[in-house]
Amino acid sequence: MIEKMKMVCVVSSASRKDEMLEGLRNLGVLHLSEKKSPEHAISERFTSLSKTASVLAEYAPDKKAQKEVPLLSDEQFEEMYQEVLEATDKMAALVQEQSVAAAELDRLSAWGDFSPAEIINLKQEGCDLHFYRIGKKEYAIAAQDPDIQMIRLASVDKMDTVAVVGSLPAEIPATEFLLPEKGISELERELERYRQQMAACEAVLKKASVYDASFQVQLLKTQNEETLSAARETAEADEDFVWISGYLPEAELPQFKATAAVHKWAWACTDVAEDDTQIPTKVKYGKISGLIKPVFDILGILPGYRETDISMWFLLFFTLFFAMIIGDAGYGVLILLGTIAYAVKTKGLNNGSYLLIVLSVATILWGAVTGTWFGLEKAMEVPLLRAMVIPSFANYPEYFGVTALTQQNAIMKFSFSIGAVQMAIGSLIAVRRKIAEKNLSWVADLGWLVAIVAMYLLSLYLVIGEDIPVVPVFVLIGAAYILVVLFGGMSPDRTFAQGLKAGCADAFTVFLNTISCFGNVMSYIRLFAVGMAGLAISQSFNGIAAGFEGPLMILGVCVVLIGHGLNLIMCFLSVVVHGVRLNVLEFSGQAGLEWTGIEYEPFRLNDKIRK
Repeated sequence: MIEKMKMVCVVSSASRKDEMLEGLRNLGVLHLSEKKSPEHAISERFTSLSKTASVLAEYAPDKKAQKEVPLLSDEQFEEMYQEVLEATDKMAALVQEQSVAAAELDRLSAWGDFSPAEIINLKQEGCDLHFYRIGKKEYAIAAQDPDIQMIRLASVDKMDTVAVVGSLPAEIPATEFLLPEKGISELERELERYRQQMAACEAVLKKASVYDASFQVQLLKTQNEETLSAARETAEADEDFVWISGYLPEAELPQFKATAAVHKWAWACTDVAEDDTQIPTKVKYGKISGLIKPVFDILGILPGYRETDISMWFLLFFTLFFAMIIGDAGYGVLILLGTIAYAVKTKGLNNGSYLLIVLSVATILWGAVTGTWFGLEKAMEVPLLRAMVIPSFANYPEYFGVTALTQQNAIMKFSFSIGAVQMAIGSLIAVRRKIAEKNLSWVADLGWLVAIVAMYLLSLYLVIGEDIPVVPVFVLIGAAYILVVLFGGMSPDRTFAQGLKAGCADAFTVFLNTISCFGNVMSYIRLFAVGMAGLAISQSFNGIAAGFEGPLMILGVCVVLIGHGLNLIMCFLSVVVHGVRLNVLEFSGQAGLEWTGIEYEPFRLNDKIRK
């Protein structure tokens, strides 16, 4: 259920601004309607703390070897933090200097060790030496020139090298060697000094890396300061008063009134405006519907404030899609055992764990009724496993006197039926919402419901070959098309004539959407296709492994383990690609959901760092 929101404006005297903001933060129920940026210094500190904590994580000891370290006080932390900042800054500078020195050493290595100072002294005494790498032909030309005084040196990079008093004429191409400030010996000593200084910096970082818990505490404090600073910047004021506005869940109104009375705040409460698009969504989940919240969080989707909460429907259909796509009872057992092992290790169950338990049990049930246990045909020779199979759904139909075509048609019909039911429910949800809004376009959604039924019957006729009268089906499609065209443009802010005109203007678009409706119903065949693909992969790996005998059986076991592991991973990906899509696109589109919700984030003192 999406909780109803109220718009609230809180007013206090200007001198009690901080007291009002602290009170609202402690109350923790008001979602600020506007949120300005916090003070730059506070934001910078949070960024710096976060970046430093990430750097220290690279130096942290192994968690098994790490001993429990007490939390640092604010003063102790600040002292340690400044040392870390100095060490990281110095480390960055040393890395830069080391890189420059190493590059210079690499450049000089071919020339050998010499003292640049001695050459500089020679220049000061009038002997201006320049060094060149020169080709053989160019060297021969230079050697024949009586005006060029040069000495041939050992070759560098397979090129002749010369020392010239003065410089070579421009017409003789050569590469001059730039004289360094430091020789090889000095650069090596310098690099060693850098290594020692970097080791000292690393020692500081390693020492500080054990205080990750203290960093998390400071990060949380800073983030809360950041939130308070943003509220302080957002609050408006004049010489006498300060005020701030926000959204408040209607259920929290009594608590807000009591707090306002204690703090002597003046306040005003109104219904949210009809044209307000910034109203946050707070979904109140039930014990069962709340199981789907981890999926919503992973996908980052949230219904808009004026949209319908479909959490329960989403959970029911997602569970069924998951079971059909994974399709194997053996895989369901593995998922269940893995979830139980995780719960034992973490000593508790959360929503994600409960969801996995539900999904794994559903997968076991679907695998049992289709007779699928790790893709093994011999599983049907076990009386108990065979007794649980629904013959028309059996993946090994020959054990039940059913033809393969009959079995495939039964699964496809079941998939189409699920699609038709889900999309029909979506249309009914849209009808119910629009009737409550006094929006006459609900008749168009009723038309879509008729279209869905007709497209379902058409799918059975075309794909499965069921004996269905086609003429009444097309009559239903035509009637649905007319209803959508006539009433699709209706809305509370239009007259009947304006709505009729708008609907007729979209007649061609409605025609295309009607064809798309058939595609949407047909798209549910993916539940059958993906499930069969997973079974085929399992059987393939089982067949490969069965070919290994004797000592090679170990290799066969590896093939089975790796093959089924990869297949299970691909099945999970298929759930994301297909199972989620059917809910988020086909079903949600039919229900009129665009998932445009703004998350309800009340101004409060957080007890954990928000990402």
